[in-house]
Amino acid sequence: MRTARDTPWLDDSAGRVMRPYTASGGRTRPDVDVALDLLSLVTATGVRPRAPLGPEHAFALRLCAGTGVVSVAEVAAQLRLPAVVAKVLLSDLMEYGAVTARAPRFLNNPADDVCLLRAVLDGLRKRL
Repeated sequence: MRTARDTPWLDDSAGRVMRPYTASGGRTRPDVDVALDLLSLVTATGVRPRAPLGPEHAFALRLCAGTGVVSVAEVAAQLRLPAVVAKVLLSDLMEYGAVTARAPRFLNNPADDVCLLRAVLDGLRKRL
């Protein structure tokens, strides 16, 4: 059974009890120009936002603080919201100074790409 702390806007029997874009105030783009990729790594800074946070903002901040570093894709998955909504929430937290983000580091070695793709394929096969 889920607790209200884990997923505040989900109900086991009814499913989602709010529209996903309600969490972002209907916004599909951040108010500030922030480049967040799905693979961007987000870290909590320890700064508490002065503005009151909604439940999704607070949960995203707890995710970033609890694991040290988390990707935008992981935040979206844990919040059970579309990635674009998670990006808006994280950009709000960045504006407050509560989180920082860094771009993913890609290695330019083609052999590394093949190894990564094989690891992803192996992981997918194990889950099927």
